[in-house]
Amino acid sequence: MADSGATVLVVDDDIDHLNIVRMKLESHQFKVITAKDGTEALRLIRESLPDIIVLDVMIPKLSGFKVARLLKFDAKVKQIPLILLTARTQEVDRTLGLEVGADAYITKPFDPEFLLKEIQRLLTSAKPG
Repeated sequence: MADSGATVLVVDDDIDHLNIVRMKLESHQFKVITAKDGTEALRLIRESLPDIIVLDVMIPKLSGFKVARLLKFDAKVKQIPLILLTARTQEVDRTLGLEVGADAYITKPFDPEFLLKEIQRLLTSAKPG
């Protein structure tokens, strides 16, 4: 697989969702790091510079929307592909998610296989050249 070995930061305060995503990605040789709130997510992003971020919107401390906006103003990390994975299904939320910098917006409940394909698509399109 072309993307094996890539590091994915998964941010969700729901341990079940974290585990589902982690198991799916690790079974495809991704390195997975996790955070349970927006503040921890920002710290881990800046420390570990993951290859891609999967971010829930409704998380403690800083919402996923706020985290996404902060990332896009940080030259060191703004190029990292970002997927918002959320239970917020309204079109206004999807629009806001894309406006704050998400590269993809996936609603829960979600198909782990679809999430994997979106991660692979974004990693492939993010590669230089």
